[in-house]
Amino acid sequence: MLHWPAIDPVAIHLGPLAIHWYGLMYIAGFSATWYLVRLQLKQAGLWQTQVGEEAYEGLFTALILGVVLGGRLGYVLFYNFGYYTAHPLEILYVWQGGMSFHGGLVGPIIAGWFYCRKHTLPFLLLADRFFTVAPLGLMLGRIGNFINGELWGRVTDVPWGMVFPGAGAEPRHPSQLYEMTLEGLVLFLVLWTLRKRHFPAGTQVAIFLIGYALARIICEEFRQPDVQLGFLFGPITMGMLLSSAMLVTGVGWLLILLKGRSRTAAKK
Repeated sequence: MLHWPAIDPVAIHLGPLAIHWYGLMYIAGFSATWYLVRLQLKQAGLWQTQVGEEAYEGLFTALILGVVLGGRLGYVLFYNFGYYTAHPLEILYVWQGGMSFHGGLVGPIIAGWFYCRKHTLPFLLLADRFFTVAPLGLMLGRIGNFINGELWGRVTDVPWGMVFPGAGAEPRHPSQLYEMTLEGLVLFLVLWTLRKRHFPAGTQVAIFLIGYALARIICEEFRQPDVQLGFLFGPITMGMLLSSAMLVTGVGWLLILLKGRSRTAAKK
């Protein structure tokens, strides 16, 4: 049995200002995404030919807003709707925590599509590049969850079971680390390895949707459900339900792309 290492969630104190590790993880995730997407565009010969510096900066800003707004609204709608209905002003209290990955996925997709349409940018080509590196941000976010000692797993007797503050005296699965590995590191390595293959535009998006959904469904078997929701029915959690919809979407999108590719090959 292990004990959570009691890491101070505040990384730096600058007078009255406290800079949290979780916030730094967001900054690191956005920075890595900005650099690696730009790198992919240059390697693919798309930089300055289809996407310039100004358009890229504008798109990136729109995506960050989409992540923050989508993640917050997703949490409000899917995970704590009753509470925020009674306390609507607290929807704005983002510093108190409460972000949903699935909302943080839909938000930037919508924002990116509108921005690309307005500025005549190749949406699917860009989406592939962003989704290729998105798992890095997820990995860093899960590290932030672990540092905060939140989103712990279910009670277990495995040797690496960990006692978390506020979760009782029984050891639990460090599910944040499971998610960090599967949803983050493993999925990133798969997508990064496939990034130069000659797939139809949008394929990396489909692979991400399928890969994340499978990883999240697996990890939900070990993660403690949100206290305000619990299990929806039987062993099903909200994370499983949303990820199942994501899995169906990813498989459907991949089949559409493969069918379109087959038709194109047949015409040749």
